[in-house]
Amino acid sequence: QVLLVESGGGLVQAGGSLRLSCAVSGLTFGNYPMGWFRQAPGKEREFVAAISWSGVNRNVADSVKGRFTISRENAKSTVYLQMNSLKPEDTAVYVCAAGRRGSTSYNDQNEYENWGQGTQVTVSS
Repeated sequence: QVLLVESGGGLVQAGGSLRLSCAVSGLTFGNYPMGWFRQAPGKEREFVAAISWSGVNRNVADSVKGRFTISRENAKSTVYLQMNSLKPEDTAVYVCAAGRRGSTSYNDQNEYENWGQGTQVTVSS
């Protein structure tokens, strides 16, 4: 059974930082691309960031470029999302996902097979 468990969410003031973690079990983590998505109330889920299995290739949404950084530690089967200069519009449930082995369509939600439950991030103004 594949399990993805996010942590690190919370309430932070605008301009603050948070680091999200996603611990993965049940698959050979180092073989799979990983992504972070978010869903705000009343809105569709959107792509935030993704990283290739090796960590060499990374994609970040334009809305968070320069503020968010995705990374991974294959030895710990964990992917991270460092979020700096947070804005109220970043408020959402953040979810990590494991992509299809070999996929390079990092922005495409249909390329992700396994999803976590999510962690709430709330940014106050």
